[in-house]
Amino acid sequence: MSRGLVIALIVVLIGALLLCTLVAVAGFALFRTEARDDGAVPMATTPETVNIASPEPTSTPRPAESQSGKPTPAPTATEEPVPTLAPQAGSGEGSARTLEGAPIDFRSLYQQVQPGVVAINVYVQQSGQMGTGAGSGFIIDEDGLIVTNEHVIADAFRVEVVFFDGTTAEAEVLGSDPDSDLAVIQVQELPGNVSVLPLGDSDTVEPGQPVVAIGNPFGLQNTITSGIISAVGRMIPARIGAFSIPQAIQTDAAINPGNSGGPLINMEGVVIGVNAQIVSGGSTAANAGVGFAIPVNIVRRVVPYLSEGKTYPWPWIGISGTDVNLMLAESDDLTTQHGAYVVEVNVGGPADRAGMRGSTGTRNVSGIPVPVGGDVIVAVDGDPINDFADLLSTVAFGRPGDEITVTVLRDGEELDLSVTLEQRPAH
Repeated sequence: MSRGLVIALIVVLIGALLLCTLVAVAGFALFRTEARDDGAVPMATTPETVNIASPEPTSTPRPAESQSGKPTPAPTATEEPVPTLAPQAGSGEGSARTLEGAPIDFRSLYQQVQPGVVAINVYVQQSGQMGTGAGSGFIIDEDGLIVTNEHVIADAFRVEVVFFDGTTAEAEVLGSDPDSDLAVIQVQELPGNVSVLPLGDSDTVEPGQPVVAIGNPFGLQNTITSGIISAVGRMIPARIGAFSIPQAIQTDAAINPGNSGGPLINMEGVVIGVNAQIVSGGSTAANAGVGFAIPVNIVRRVVPYLSEGKTYPWPWIGISGTDVNLMLAESDDLTTQHGAYVVEVNVGGPADRAGMRGSTGTRNVSGIPVPVGGDVIVAVDGDPINDFADLLSTVAFGRPGDEITVTVLRDGEELDLSVTLEQRPAH
């Protein structure tokens, strides 16, 4: 065999070995990439609310732009000062500084707050059938008071609390409020190893701050998830009636069925909200990165009433409406796209007695019927109102009997109307 042929054979063999090596490396890399994309194995689900013989419910917010309710007679407004729970230590803006400083220590935070979070199991009977449900809650004082969602304990004839160490106790429902979706339950005696979670100040919460949610998703107790504050000042629907919950906190921390009633916590271990609702794509009631918590400042107002078995006196202005947008501005010849547009005024309500005007008809804009003739609320007591959520927050954090000056745009002019708030009509 000639020397040239031998050299040629050696080159061919070396090339083949190199090709095999490259194929093997590429195949290994492809295998590793695909393995990361497998996703989680589906699990059986436990609903966060009552489920007797129907698919698991979702907590998906529906469009809610009403502050009216039905024009039924309102209860007499209380003249007593509205009690609140004061913000406790650590309710400042430390969570924002945490992102700029040392890495977040989720492990220490979890160990700090976990003893104050509970799982809640409920038992109901409807149409002769027995059903169960599950949710979460958190301890707010050493007398055994626990905050959760109203929709977690609604219609329950028995409520059980499971503490972080597995100890279980029966609880009594002291009070509940569908308008805020809050409830207070109480156990007779707390285990010695639990802790009370401090309440913060939701007015200091800002988008971008890191948070954690701890609760009982799908029945998996003591689960922690993390994320950030996605937005503040959202308006979400109450469980029943036409009213909405103001100043809701939006987060991308995973909230799933069973998390309802559990705390949303900042990096200082302080409660800033009560996890309540999720937006979920399609028919699956599971986290899609958009969850909502009831702000703790509402908790501090409502809970003192519920813990004494009383009804919280929510104030009421008696209108329904929506945000001002481009089409409303065009149809009503408005010079602004800000404000709360009044679609309907409840007959005999506070706004009606003050002379506020709702929509008088519709006009087609690009083939779409748009209301016309309604007042546009642009300020309350001199403070600007940018949208309907602003108006709802301003009214909701007042009290029955308050007299407010509402500035409206009507026929191109500003008018000041004096409105005396009343207590919301009963459902």
